[in-house]
Amino acid sequence: MKRQSTLILFAACVALSFGFVLSGCKKDKETIATVKVVNEDGDAIPGATVRLYSVPSEDEPRPNELRFDTTQVTNGTGIVTFDFSEFYKKGQAGFVVLDIEAYKGSLNGDGIIKIEEETTTEEVIEID
Repeated sequence: MKRQSTLILFAACVALSFGFVLSGCKKDKETIATVKVVNEDGDAIPGATVRLYSVPSEDEPRPNELRFDTTQVTNGTGIVTFDFSEFYKKGQAGFVVLDIEAYKGSLNGDGIIKIEEETTTEEVIEID
């Protein structure tokens, strides 16, 4: 009887250890922000510059000092993709809301994007 109890306990420990190994190997999904820049007619604007950035709080202490400030140029379909996967920490509630500036030549526009953790968040910005 004692041997059977020992085997059951050993099997339970092996199963539990295996479960920890599998959960530790779970790959996080990517945290992506996609911005499409269009004109007033809804046509895509390739070659537009898009900046995503955070605005620090005016109150002290400033909990959200400028953590993000990144700029890229839209591709041929007017889309730019930002990957924030390395900044997201598992278990974090929410991720970030960033301001958007987009411009090309004399055309410009702005907006905000609420980036959701482990998903692809999309926003369209009209420049005129």
